Amino acid sequence: MWSDLAKISQENKEKEFPKLTEKDVESFSFVVDNVIGYKKERRAAFIPLGGIPHIPRSREEILISSFFESCTFKATAACVVGFALGGAFGLFTAGVDPMSTMSTETPTTKMVLQEMKTRFKSYGKNFALVGCMFAGTECLLETYRGKTEMGNGTITGGLVGGVLGLRAGLRAGVYGAIGFAAFSTAIDYYLRH
Repeated sequence: MWSDLAKISQENKEKEFPKLTEKDVESFSFVVDNVIGYKKERRAAFIPLGGIPHIPRSREEILISSFFESCTFKATAACVVGFALGGAFGLFTAGVDPMSTMSTETPTTKMVLQEMKTRFKSYGKNFALVGCMFAGTECLLETYRGKTEMGNGTITGGLVGGVLGLRAGLRAGVYGAIGFAAFSTAIDYYLRH
């Protein structure tokens, strides 16, 4: 089988295909023969036996899928989505409790809008940071370990929670690592079962 594919590929390389002229385009049979017929260029590509048959992917498809599967893309996407979700959560909390960071006077529309803007940015940045760190770390860990399993989320949660908690001290870092690891494990378990 492999020798047949190699022969076909070699013959196609050695053959010189005729140049297309205006007369040839008018000939429907010429077009059919070169597009789907016996003159069509054959590729010596690996075709797996069994499973679901599919057309081999082109170079461009492979490049696009490798870009979307890269850790850089996953971390960036998590950052953008985290900012949007955090901002929405900030707007919601500002709408529910607009007086928490303002003065004791009656709030004006301008003051409420400023509070909403402040919370939108604050929550958005925090969610973006957590999303970027978690997605990037988990992707790098999966790439390094070479497998996707529940333990990756636990390890990643411990690392990210510890780093985020260290801003408040060592004890907060340990508690952050334990809490984030437990939460990540619970979410992974729920989503996988």
